[in-house]
Amino acid sequence: MKYDLIVIGSGPGGYVAAIRASQLGMKTAVVERSELGGICLNWGCIPTKALLKSAEVFNNMKHAAEYGITVTGEVKPDFKAVVARSRGVADAMSKGIQFLFKKNKIDVLQGFGKVLPGKKVEVKKEDGSSENYEANHIILATGARSRELPNMKQDGKKIIGYREAMTLDKQPESMLVIGSGAIGSEFAYFYQTMGTDVTLVEYLPNIVPLEDEEVSKQLERSFKKNKMKVMTSSEVLSVDTSGTKCKVQIKTKKGEETVEVDIVLSAVGVSTNLEGIGLEETGIKHEKGKIEVDDFYRTNVDGVYAIGDIVHGPALAHVASHEGIICVEKISGMDVDPLDYKNIPGCTYTYPEVASVGMTEKAALEAGYEIKVGKFPYSASGKAKASGKTDGFVKVIFDAKYGEWLGAHMIGDHVTEMIAEAVVARKLETTGHEIIKAVHPHPTMSEAVMEAVAAAYDEVIHL
Repeated sequence: MKYDLIVIGSGPGGYVAAIRASQLGMKTAVVERSELGGICLNWGCIPTKALLKSAEVFNNMKHAAEYGITVTGEVKPDFKAVVARSRGVADAMSKGIQFLFKKNKIDVLQGFGKVLPGKKVEVKKEDGSSENYEANHIILATGARSRELPNMKQDGKKIIGYREAMTLDKQPESMLVIGSGAIGSEFAYFYQTMGTDVTLVEYLPNIVPLEDEEVSKQLERSFKKNKMKVMTSSEVLSVDTSGTKCKVQIKTKKGEETVEVDIVLSAVGVSTNLEGIGLEETGIKHEKGKIEVDDFYRTNVDGVYAIGDIVHGPALAHVASHEGIICVEKISGMDVDPLDYKNIPGCTYTYPEVASVGMTEKAALEAGYEIKVGKFPYSASGKAKASGKTDGFVKVIFDAKYGEWLGAHMIGDHVTEMIAEAVVARKLETTGHEIIKAVHPHPTMSEAVMEAVAAAYDEVIHL
């Protein structure tokens, strides 16, 4: 059977590319070895947010008295029920992809996909049999998996990755999380809030190290207020799993120390899934775990493309989705612009939430900009006060000479929703004064964006 397009991988890059291709009239198929929706829908973005929502509800109930609500009896989490809810949400989303594929007449080829010379794809099934298909165009969207450190092999029981962290049989009394990026910080927050004694270890000087330094410091304070142990500028040297507990040897600024915990969660990034997908057989160029592509995701092999975690750029679901759309629209002959990787929002769904886009203050200064910086604390926000969620702030950075909005950095309740305003404004080259003059509804958290911009131009009212 021959298709216009075959996509290998059904994650947020692959399934979005397939649907857009079908909308554009292409006869399309998707190869998937596991669940439709890939890691994001089944083991990443969606089920983790379900877990985090349960933690939020539990935390709110523990503080109900602060809102004038009396809760009789002990408030405690049912860990198995929390996990079951998360899995149910993931299953529903995966079935939603099945519906979308049927609606758009996309064929699902179940098995492990491998690109072959001559624009062919081999699909190997679980029983060992295989079938070959032809396509005018092939998109590789095979994603990534949890990265293992050489000195800490994951055994799925005492040293685990994000998959196991979402489906543990019982809640551990103690846990050490290695790595404080989005994945590590979110799981650290979830387990600490649910009652596990969590230690978060970060090799760099600040947690969530890609964020603005002020945001990192604020999140660290919030974590510590929640009684989490945070160790920065620290390195895990070894983990001894021979006993009932994990003995973790950690090198810190003050020397070495040993921490004993039930479980170690390794959250030190991801490794791309490039093995066995036909790169060597077809001569597709790749280096250091990434496939080389141009601005429209074409590889060096005619008719073969790559998107998502396996190409250079942020390993984020929304990035993969946009790459997939750009790729198929270019294939169809549309006039499309390359993705602006300088305007990609990043979100971390802890409490408080973290969201950002563009340059940090440090990066802007290092780039030689003369800048205007505005900051508005949630403690001055009427909506935040009424909500009882006053941890955090909005910080904005503008080029003093031309007024370009260089960056926005937010920490606080609902900031993962609010960051879109900055993304759209930067896309439209909106000036700070236009943001100030745009009426923001009161009382809302989003007023903090307007107030922060006003602070940058010495026009802030509520500070």
